[in-house]
Amino acid sequence: MNALVIGSGGREHALAWKLSQSPLIRRVFALPGNPGIAQVATCLPPCEPTPEAWLAAAEAIGADLTVVGPEAPLVAGIVDVFRASGRKIIGPTAAAAQLEGSKVFSKDFLRRHGIPTARAEVAPDASSARSLVDAFGFPVVLKADGLAAGKGVVIARDRDEALAALQSLPAGRVLVEEFLTGEECSFIVLADRDRAIPLAATQDHKAVHDGDTGPNTGGMGAYCDGRILDAATTARVLQSIIRPTLDGMIADGVPYTGFLYAGLMLTNDGPKVLEFNARLGDPETQPLLHRMSNDLAEVLLEGEPFQYRSDPSVCVVLAAHNYPGTPRTGDLIHGLDSATTPVFHAGTRSTADGIVTAGGRVLGVTASGPNLAEAIANVYRAVEGIHFDGMHYRKDIGQKGLRRW
Repeated sequence: MNALVIGSGGREHALAWKLSQSPLIRRVFALPGNPGIAQVATCLPPCEPTPEAWLAAAEAIGADLTVVGPEAPLVAGIVDVFRASGRKIIGPTAAAAQLEGSKVFSKDFLRRHGIPTARAEVAPDASSARSLVDAFGFPVVLKADGLAAGKGVVIARDRDEALAALQSLPAGRVLVEEFLTGEECSFIVLADRDRAIPLAATQDHKAVHDGDTGPNTGGMGAYCDGRILDAATTARVLQSIIRPTLDGMIADGVPYTGFLYAGLMLTNDGPKVLEFNARLGDPETQPLLHRMSNDLAEVLLEGEPFQYRSDPSVCVVLAAHNYPGTPRTGDLIHGLDSATTPVFHAGTRSTADGIVTAGGRVLGVTASGPNLAEAIANVYRAVEGIHFDGMHYRKDIGQKGLRRW
């Protein structure tokens, strides 16, 4: 079979890397891919970002299986177009992808179906949201309604921060939301209407600086460890969140298929939904697939359960100068050739001089170990061998997990 991965980031590199190991897959293609993906797959020339153009590319290479990485193609309706042509694709329809495409849609869905989540109010625009901020108290969470590449959420600690944040959010509706206290967890399932195959729990680190300080990013690192959720909490998440979500989508006439990511807060009152994503997380995919022990293609094609090694995996994101602001690009990356653990490319470009930075999140260095402490030590040892001007990264990825020892 030929497999096609849509996207060009670290998540897509991990998907191509894992699919390339499957005996069921003859060739892996990526559209458009990146220099790291080119080491394990054939990268196709960029095309117009439309479902019809993506379909034409899939037909040209005879793609038997297509996996969509980022959210924008899903919201644009790539799954609808592929299915209409009879091509196998993993993901939700455009209607179902609104769980991520619109935070207002998602919050309304959660309320109507009695799924635990934070209290929130919708403002038609940032100016109107100002009157809601004081009523919620501080900290308060402000969310742009539409897609914002993981950076449309601001936690404001006081009124001045809230007013500044409202000025920086994209135009459109704003969700003003209660701040929940607890520990965050990423819980992803592979769904097929009323069936859910859970992946291992992961924990993302969204803030740019150590100690969860600074502005939110698309994710500065993540780890996958079997002790993030115990069996009882996992069962509760499936019963109180995942099951009613899938049932609710069916009841609303938009059955959900593909990866469903529930960003959770583990509160004293139980798990509550912070957000839904309509695809795999990034960087969560990197440690998830690095730790996965069975064949990804088998899981996607035949509904086999995900299996994992006992060893935890940790991914540390190396970011460009000024990220999450406008990143500087074009800095030459040193040390890639000597890396002894997977380094997933997220924002890179090939030049005559070598691989250079080409985005905010540049690389995802990923390693495992017999326990979480050793996995953390191994990944940071690997990070030390890589350098580019302006490189910065968090030095505390996975530390929360050590408290569970």
